[in-house]
Amino acid sequence: MSSVLYDAQGPRAKRRNVLFTGIFVVALAALVWWVYTSLDDKNQLEWVLWKPFFGTEAWSTYLWPGLQNTLKAAALAMIIALPLGAVLGIARLSDHVWVRVPASVVVEFFRAIPVLVLMIFGQALYANYTNVSSDDRPLYAVVTGLVLYNAAVLAEIVRAGILALPKGQSEAAVAIGMRKGQVMRLILLPQSVTAMLPAIVSQLVVIVKDTALGGAVLTFPELLASGNTMIGYYGNTIATFTVIAVIFIALNFSITTFAGWLEARLRRSKKSTGAVLGEDAVEVNPAAVGGGFGTGGEGGGMPGSRTYL
Repeated sequence: MSSVLYDAQGPRAKRRNVLFTGIFVVALAALVWWVYTSLDDKNQLEWVLWKPFFGTEAWSTYLWPGLQNTLKAAALAMIIALPLGAVLGIARLSDHVWVRVPASVVVEFFRAIPVLVLMIFGQALYANYTNVSSDDRPLYAVVTGLVLYNAAVLAEIVRAGILALPKGQSEAAVAIGMRKGQVMRLILLPQSVTAMLPAIVSQLVVIVKDTALGGAVLTFPELLASGNTMIGYYGNTIATFTVIAVIFIALNFSITTFAGWLEARLRRSKKSTGAVLGEDAVEVNPAAVGGGFGTGGEGGGMPGSRTYL
């Protein structure tokens, strides 16, 4: 049966797909077996190396405190970077040069610097010019680096999402008398959020993973750094990194799953016949409306009329 997207497969194509699938399954099984035998030959699958993860000491002493620090740094960076990136992205679309140019400079500057350099810069800044304690300094430096870099990236995502909308959306809103702030707040942003959501979620996943840079360089006791400390005590390198990788996968999968649910919910909520706004819902801009329509007087418009978007 043919589809709109592709033609139905013939007998030869079906046989070829079955052959390729079989080859892939065999190759995957061979790879898994090779990994298993390699680890077994190096004695990395012995129970004594994996036993700590089935007790409470390893989790309460190393993994859980490290996971808490990872979540704390990532959450703070997300809370600050998301609104800051939205503001910078909207500022780059401003008609005022004195707003657009500084915002563009800030975004391009911090987007071009590696996040690790920003973390090191933050560490030096808090050490030499502030009264932040040495215990809190790594957290502040990690959050600062994550915020500066990811806010710049999110600003570009917001700007691209708004520019991707058809021009007719904003032109129609201006034609009915809506001001620039209303157009952005009521028309453009609500529609662009759904389109921007996948890219925003990808950047949030990057924030979670980049917290590990603070542990590698700034002695921030996040999950990976705590795992390194645990390796020095138990000597189970492969087992520890495997468990940490599984934890990171679970965290990021939770974020993407929630984002997928939210995106589907937003799309369902927008499937309507259109919103009806009364006169009081829209602040009419006289300069945009002009002298009026039909037989109306100076204010134009008919009393009791409705605007459909």
